[in-house]
Amino acid sequence: MHEPVAPVDSDVRVPAIGAEPRPRAWPVLAAISAGGALGALTRHSISTALPHAPAGFPWSTFLINVSGCLLIGVLMTSADRLWAGRRLLRPFWGVGVLGGYTTFSTYVMDIHSAMQAGAPGVALLSTAATPAAALPAVWAGVSVADAVLTWARRRRHG
Repeated sequence: MHEPVAPVDSDVRVPAIGAEPRPRAWPVLAAISAGGALGALTRHSISTALPHAPAGFPWSTFLINVSGCLLIGVLMTSADRLWAGRRLLRPFWGVGVLGGYTTFSTYVMDIHSAMQAGAPGVALLSTAATPAAALPAVWAGVSVADAVLTWARRRRHG
């Protein structure tokens, strides 16, 4: 009989849930934790600076999620082309910082709060606007990073 295997993120490479982390996994877990703390603190700062009423559009959550998607596009393109051998880069910046920065749970709670406050139009707008802006933001991040890196390589190699 085979024991089920939990999926493992290819960048993180930590053991399955419930398994004892291998010594080599501790630096990865530390990088994710440190990055997550930085990302969450940044998100909290932006949310505090841009508060909204329950019936108002959640601009801070929208800004955080869309900018996080843009940055993940830049990060993944740059990591693949510039820093492929850096073991802790994606766990720290991608899973940690940007994972702690972006927030699907607050997005959902903002929608719920708008509905509870009697603002179904705001809830619907937030529901549609975030993915409508976030997906192109990832594409833009990838495209801009790719264009800049291609330009820099051509400039360097004549």
